[in-house]
Amino acid sequence: MTLECRSCGNTYAESAAEPWRCECGHALDFADRALPEPRDVDASRGLWAFESFLPAGPAVTLGEGFTPLTDAPAWDAQFKLDFVFPSGSYKDRGATVLLSRAAELGVERVVEDSSGNAGAAVAQYAARAGIDADIYVPADAKPSKLRAIEAAGATPVRVDGTRGDVTDACVEAVEAGDSWYASHAWNPGFYAGTETFAYELAVQREMDVPDAVVLPLGHGTLFLGAYRGFRRLHDAGWTDSVPRLYGVQAAGVAPIANRLHADGDGENDVADGIQIADPARADQILNAIDAAGGDAIALDAATTREELERLHDHGFYCAPTSAVAPAGLRAYRERGEITEREDVVVPLTGSGLKT
Repeated sequence: MTLECRSCGNTYAESAAEPWRCECGHALDFADRALPEPRDVDASRGLWAFESFLPAGPAVTLGEGFTPLTDAPAWDAQFKLDFVFPSGSYKDRGATVLLSRAAELGVERVVEDSSGNAGAAVAQYAARAGIDADIYVPADAKPSKLRAIEAAGATPVRVDGTRGDVTDACVEAVEAGDSWYASHAWNPGFYAGTETFAYELAVQREMDVPDAVVLPLGHGTLFLGAYRGFRRLHDAGWTDSVPRLYGVQAAGVAPIANRLHADGDGENDVADGIQIADPARADQILNAIDAAGGDAIALDAATTREELERLHDHGFYCAPTSAVAPAGLRAYRERGEITEREDVVVPLTGSGLKT
């Protein structure tokens, strides 16, 4: 499994000590792998029906994947219910592949930095793999998310300061010791896992992809995974098109939307899961938006809270950050970027039970 830097062209061979970023400072990715024929996909295997697509094995799995795809008439869309994963968020897509990769390499301890959901997912799959885990979290992380990390036997390491300070402390620990950086923002295994969102959706829709997909956008783990998955399906001839991809950020911490529109005025402390000021793969996100013909906007707290209440009223008990995507669909329709006649899918990414 060769790692490559898509910025400078450096490549790195597979090893237990493989780097988590390139010498030039950019993120690394796995070289593309061939896709099997669609008829070979066995949905009963869950996410690991796509094992031959993924850079890891054997699987460290809890039976995750093929989350429900359900009609949402009040939004004139379909929702993909990624909040029903074992840890309660879509982050299990990346965590199952990431910890499978770590186990395959013989890793004994991983570290991760997270505001909550990614840390809980890494902790849970580390426990499944029998690998020790330290999860670096903001000092004010929600107690419900800390409980999930601790319950899996991982050690939360609280860090005062900004979300960036948490990452810096975690990177220091990686560079000073023998731990493997199981980063949902940097490690390419995580993004290989989130590609399965596109694969599952294509199979569930019998290879008819939607016109558009609207997703929450922080570090871009689901956004980039979806783009890469849809692009690979199209390049392999599975599907006829790549959906337009639309990101939704939290006002006040919206670096991608600001680059495109100067669009991030206001605040949004409701969508705390996507408050990422400096995404590790910002350039890749912007390139994906351009290539997919999409966009990114920022929404405020009041809009997000109102949409969350609407979701709950219609039976979708998801976490606050999940509400930005359906709220974003409304905003994009108001802007005329998505029409009422178009076929749209929106993922709901985290469970309300986590808050």
